[in-house]
Amino acid sequence: MGPFCAPALRAPALPRRRYNPLSMKIHTLTIVGVGLIGGSIGLAAKKRGLARRVLGVGRNKDSLERAKNLGAIDAWFFDLIPAVHDAELVVFCTPVDQIADQVQAAAPACANGALLTDAGSTKGQIIKAIEGRLPAGVVFVGSHPLAGSEKRGPEHAEADLFQDRLTVISPTARTDPAAIERIKSFWQALGSRVRLMSPEDHDRALALTSHLPHLVACALAGILPPELAELTASGFRDTTRIAAGDPGLWKAICEHNRDAILVALSLLTDHLDQFRHVLEAGDWSQLDSLLIQSKKVRDALGS
Repeated sequence: MGPFCAPALRAPALPRRRYNPLSMKIHTLTIVGVGLIGGSIGLAAKKRGLARRVLGVGRNKDSLERAKNLGAIDAWFFDLIPAVHDAELVVFCTPVDQIADQVQAAAPACANGALLTDAGSTKGQIIKAIEGRLPAGVVFVGSHPLAGSEKRGPEHAEADLFQDRLTVISPTARTDPAAIERIKSFWQALGSRVRLMSPEDHDRALALTSHLPHLVACALAGILPPELAELTASGFRDTTRIAAGDPGLWKAICEHNRDAILVALSLLTDHLDQFRHVLEAGDWSQLDSLLIQSKKVRDALGS
């Protein structure tokens, strides 16, 4: 079970309330894991008048108090049950290896009509573990906002973190279309652009665009001899910045998305071999072509 699944979570569920599934004005929004992403959701929801009350769930009292003092949440809990009972929307912003257990623990206590979602960087294993296992009237739709940084904690949260950033929503053939529309409206209300992708397509894409870059940054940081540290300038530091991310979080991501990451690693090693071969051959014309093509791709991404 996840870190918030205390024995109290196995108590009988309280009577459920029913909410209007078509309403996007949220009376109670509960955020499980109030760090950078969870804190930013709370700040954005309050700044935009989307939620009347925002509750936070976590393990660390000091961190939860910081989130409250910063205005990201109105009240906090250690236990899921009281925090989700009145929530129309519950967002799980915890590590990917904890989300499914937490969703299943919370769902029986949720109101009839409650919508559950997450912010995890993998989708396939999470959705497979949840789908078909929730009580009637409670729906989970997987989400992944492509925002954030290597920093942790609510003190790094930003109300505009999701503005003009893409959020991927990952429904399956079994997902209620009305729930998809509700979660789309939620992320759009936070300022995000939205794209729908299957869990499998999401995980293959993120292996290349997010998970592989993290491993590359870690590998580059890992080969730096300590005696050369003072010779690193902005190039090395910019390239390895994301290696400062939480190792435990990234270990869980790699476990969840191992197969897709291995495919992405093969693509990278094949491309690195091209650079190796042209350097060994002294084929400067081909090296120039490789460098030009890489620059075109990066320039097209913008700042």
